[in-house]
Amino acid sequence: MFNWIVRYSLANRLFVLAVAALLLAYGAFTASRTPVDVFPDLNKPVITVLTEAGGMAPEEVEQLITFPIETALNGMPNVTRVRSTSGVGLSIAYAEFDWGTDIYRNRQLVAERLASTRGQLPDGVSPVMGPVSSIMGEIMLVALPLKPGDPAASPMQARE
Repeated sequence: MFNWIVRYSLANRLFVLAVAALLLAYGAFTASRTPVDVFPDLNKPVITVLTEAGGMAPEEVEQLITFPIETALNGMPNVTRVRSTSGVGLSIAYAEFDWGTDIYRNRQLVAERLASTRGQLPDGVSPVMGPVSSIMGEIMLVALPLKPGDPAASPMQARE
């Protein structure tokens, strides 16, 4: 089969060049009409839930705060993963949603679930959702390579 294709292509060079030119023109036409996203969304929609519990050890935070919040977030529609971190007096839970879901609808669902779990949490502890953010903020970080004691630029000039 391969030998036949090579022999036919060599015998009909003009036809092969014409087909290649048509494919090239079609590809250029399709590429010119393709929408280009300069900064694509690099991460799935993620909702961060922060909960402060002053004076609690990480084990207490995990049992009394993180576990009920994780349990509430796990059953929501379009949730692909729930992660958490418990530290001294701080619980952070991350709810990751499917691609293409609306971040504001996801936040509304999380807010409803958090309202239902407030009765299970200790007194004086209220979970708060983090701001809507993207990994694009990290991509746009800019560094100024200034050496300490450099007379060329003061810290205020570097800040400006």
